[in-house]
Amino acid sequence: MRFKRITIISARRPEKEDVNEKLKWFGGSLGLFNIRDKDKSCFRIFIVLLKNVKIGKPMSSDEIAQTTGLTRGTAVHHLNRLMSAGIVTVDSDGYELKVDKLEYLVEIIKSNVDRTFENLSSTAKELDKLLGL
Repeated sequence: MRFKRITIISARRPEKEDVNEKLKWFGGSLGLFNIRDKDKSCFRIFIVLLKNVKIGKPMSSDEIAQTTGLTRGTAVHHLNRLMSAGIVTVDSDGYELKVDKLEYLVEIIKSNVDRTFENLSSTAKELDKLLGL
């Protein structure tokens, strides 16, 4: 599984044993939730999809909008953002997270980042050689 675009943000991990704070930190560290999202719409959608993992049934954008109290347009906007990050998938049955555990998500992202850095490193060596550096 490859991710198209992930932004890793280094932030202080919450010290409190508060699941919501840790989820906000987790998603924020992956660049999923930004300051412009004042009403935390993307976070709310992420939580709905995360809870839905236990059910194992994809959700339509209408179901997600209704569950989160958002308009369908707002829900689709954030779903598209989560899909471009490679975290959410969609098919004819609806939207769902690509993985059934957050730990797997981190492992996949790490593998993708490692592969990208390996490619960058080998290309840098080739460029150094070509440029006589």
